[in-house]
Amino acid sequence: MNEELAIQDNEFLRQFEYKKDGALAKIEYSMQERKVFLTKLVLPESLDDKAFEEQFITAVLKHIEGNRQHVVPTSPKIAGFLRRHKEFKELLPVGVRI
Repeated sequence: MNEELAIQDNEFLRQFEYKKDGALAKIEYSMQERKVFLTKLVLPESLDDKAFEEQFITAVLKHIEGNRQHVVPTSPKIAGFLRRHKEFKELLPVGVRI
């Protein structure tokens, strides 16, 4: 799975979404100023594998980066991803360490 995922920002439900074959993967968020708090990762059984999880989180972080926002991961899975992928370190607000 190396293609770029087409994620949607569902502002009404405050979640980033990816739909495939009727399954919905989502990362719930809340906003404060220019910070996006990533609160929960939900993957359906059909998409619940490590490769997809990494690809989905990467796509969401690139979307946030494109909007020039900062990320505060409150989900343990997303915080773990940021620990492993230092290339997204600049998305963290000043003073936040993972």
